Amino acid sequence: MNFKELLIQAKSGDKDAEESILALYKPLLIKESILDGTFDEDLYQELCITLLNCIRKFII
Repeated sequence: MNFKELLIQAKSGDKDAEESILALYKPLLIKESILDGTFDEDLYQELCITLLNCIRKFII
């Protein structure tokens, strides 16, 4: 399955597709959740929520 198909499925509410996209972006989300050399779990969760909200609002 390509990324576009995965995105369409995630946008339609497919939880497995959402989890797959989160897994693809996990390294970036972790990298951006490090502040002053320390991993911030709350920031990571907020970034995950933001990513999922962006998927839901994305116009295909």
